[in-house]
Amino acid sequence: MVHLDYRDSRPIYTQIFSGLREQISTGILQSGDKLPSVRELAAELAINPNTIQRAYRMLESDGWIATVPGKGCFVTGGAQCQQQELGRWYDTFDESTAALVSLGVLRETLIQRIETGGNEHAEN
Repeated sequence: MVHLDYRDSRPIYTQIFSGLREQISTGILQSGDKLPSVRELAAELAINPNTIQRAYRMLESDGWIATVPGKGCFVTGGAQCQQQELGRWYDTFDESTAALVSLGVLRETLIQRIETGGNEHAEN
Protein backbone atom coordinates (compact mmCIF):
# COMPACT_ATOMS: atom_id res chain seq x y z
CA MET A 1 0.00 0.00 0.00
CA VAL A 2 2.70 2.50 1.00
CA HIS A 3 6.38 2.34 0.10
CA LEU A 4 8.86 3.32 2.80
CA ASP A 5 12.34 4.57 2.01
CA TYR A 6 14.59 4.14 5.02
CA ARG A 7 17.22 6.37 3.38
CA ASP A 8 14.68 9.23 3.20
CA SER A 9 15.38 11.93 5.78
CA ARG A 10 11.66 12.33 6.50
CA PRO A 11 10.24 10.43 9.49
CA ILE A 12 8.37 7.21 8.69
CA TYR A 13 5.00 8.64 9.80
CA THR A 14 5.49 11.54 7.38
CA GLN A 15 6.25 9.14 4.54
CA ILE A 16 3.07 7.20 5.32
CA PHE A 17 1.04 10.42 5.55
CA SER A 18 2.43 11.67 2.22
CA GLY A 19 2.02 8.31 0.50
CA LEU A 20 -1.62 7.91 1.51
CA ARG A 21 -2.40 11.56 0.76
CA GLU A 22 -0.93 11.12 -2.73
CA GLN A 23 -2.95 7.94 -3.31
CA ILE A 24 -6.14 9.76 -2.28
CA SER A 25 -5.43 12.89 -4.32
CA THR A 26 -4.61 10.87 -7.45
CA GLY A 27 -7.71 8.69 -7.12
CA ILE A 28 -5.94 5.42 -6.32
CA LEU A 29 -7.88 5.48 -3.06
CA GLN A 30 -11.46 6.65 -3.50
CA SER A 31 -13.84 8.30 -1.08
CA GLY A 32 -15.41 5.55 1.02
CA ASP A 33 -12.50 3.11 0.69
CA LYS A 34 -11.53 1.46 3.96
CA LEU A 35 -7.91 1.77 5.00
CA PRO A 36 -6.10 -1.15 6.62
CA SER A 37 -6.33 -1.15 10.39
CA VAL A 38 -3.43 0.33 12.30
CA ARG A 39 -2.29 -3.16 13.33
CA GLU A 40 -2.62 -4.58 9.81
CA LEU A 41 -0.59 -1.82 8.21
CA ALA A 42 1.99 -1.88 11.01
CA ALA A 43 2.43 -5.65 10.52
CA GLU A 44 2.61 -5.25 6.72
CA LEU A 45 5.27 -2.54 6.98
CA ALA A 46 6.98 -4.13 10.01
CA ILE A 47 6.86 -0.91 12.03
CA ASN A 48 5.42 0.25 15.34
CA PRO A 49 1.61 0.71 15.32
CA ASN A 50 2.06 4.12 17.00
CA THR A 51 3.76 5.32 13.81
CA ILE A 52 0.73 4.33 11.73
CA GLN A 53 -1.60 5.89 14.29
CA ARG A 54 0.28 9.17 14.08
CA ALA A 55 0.03 9.25 10.27
CA TYR A 56 -3.70 8.39 10.42
CA ARG A 57 -4.29 11.18 12.97
CA MET A 58 -2.56 13.67 10.66
CA LEU A 59 -4.66 12.51 7.70
CA GLU A 60 -7.81 12.79 9.79
CA SER A 61 -6.99 16.27 11.06
CA ASP A 62 -6.42 17.41 7.46
CA GLY A 63 -9.74 15.92 6.33
CA TRP A 64 -8.35 13.13 4.15
CA ILE A 65 -9.81 10.28 6.24
CA ALA A 66 -12.39 9.74 8.97
CA THR A 67 -12.45 7.20 11.76
CA VAL A 68 -15.68 5.35 12.42
CA PRO A 69 -15.52 3.83 15.92
CA GLY A 70 -15.61 0.04 15.72
CA LYS A 71 -15.43 0.08 11.92
CA GLY A 72 -12.06 1.59 11.02
CA CYS A 73 -10.66 4.45 8.96
CA PHE A 74 -12.23 5.48 5.67
CA VAL A 75 -11.16 7.82 2.89
CA THR A 76 -13.21 11.02 2.91
CA GLY A 77 -10.94 13.24 0.87
CA GLY A 78 -12.91 14.31 -2.13
CA ALA A 79 -12.88 17.47 -4.19
CA GLN A 80 -12.08 19.73 -1.23
CA CYS A 81 -8.94 17.78 -0.32
CA GLN A 82 -7.90 17.62 -3.97
CA GLN A 83 -8.29 21.41 -4.16
CA GLN A 84 -6.10 21.77 -1.06
CA GLU A 85 -3.48 19.52 -2.62
CA LEU A 86 -3.63 21.47 -5.88
CA GLY A 87 -3.24 24.72 -3.96
CA ARG A 88 -0.24 23.31 -2.11
CA TRP A 89 1.43 22.38 -5.39
CA TYR A 90 0.65 25.77 -6.92
CA ASP A 91 2.27 27.43 -3.89
CA THR A 92 5.35 25.26 -4.35
CA PHE A 93 5.40 26.08 -8.06
CA ASP A 94 5.11 29.83 -7.37
CA GLU A 95 7.92 29.74 -4.80
CA SER A 96 10.17 27.73 -7.11
CA THR A 97 9.44 29.98 -10.07
CA ALA A 98 10.21 33.11 -8.04
CA ALA A 99 13.50 31.60 -6.85
CA LEU A 100 14.50 30.61 -10.40
CA VAL A 101 13.67 34.06 -11.76
CA SER A 102 15.72 35.67 -8.99
CA LEU A 103 18.64 33.45 -10.06
CA GLY A 104 18.37 34.83 -13.58
CA VAL A 105 16.51 32.01 -15.32
CA LEU A 106 14.67 33.42 -18.31
CA ARG A 107 10.89 33.26 -18.68
CA GLU A 108 11.31 31.41 -21.98
CA THR A 109 13.40 28.73 -20.26
CA LEU A 110 10.71 28.21 -17.64
CA ILE A 111 8.01 27.98 -20.31
CA GLN A 112 10.11 25.47 -22.25
CA ARG A 113 10.53 23.31 -19.14
CA ILE A 114 6.79 23.39 -18.51
CA GLU A 115 6.04 22.43 -22.11
CA THR A 116 8.51 19.51 -22.02
CA GLY A 117 7.38 18.32 -18.62
CA GLY A 118 10.71 19.26 -17.06
CA ASN A 119 12.54 16.61 -19.09
CA GLU A 120 15.03 19.08 -20.56
CA HIS A 121 17.77 20.50 -18.42
CA ALA A 122 18.02 23.80 -20.24
CA GLU A 123 20.22 26.59 -18.98
CA ASN A 124 19.19 30.27 -19.18
